[in-house]
Amino acid sequence: MSDQRWWVACRDAFGRDRAVTVLVDHGQVVLVAPPGETAVLSAQEISRLRVALDQAAGDAPAAGPGRGRRSTPVPRRSA
Repeated sequence: MSDQRWWVACRDAFGRDRAVTVLVDHGQVVLVAPPGETAVLSAQEISRLRVALDQAAGDAPAAGPGRGRRSTPVPRRSA
């Protein structure tokens, strides 16, 4: 696992301070949300998350595991 990690401040659904962690592991970018919680991010925190993800993607080797895999969009449920 890489020592490169980024922390982005956020809040949980109850307004408590939390953090989302971005790291690179075996050539893949890993996004770690607060354990068992929902991360609520402001527009500024979303910007910070985007920057962290961009930097992590740059650190992940292009030929790392998972290359060529595509994520499948999950349909949103209507309320």
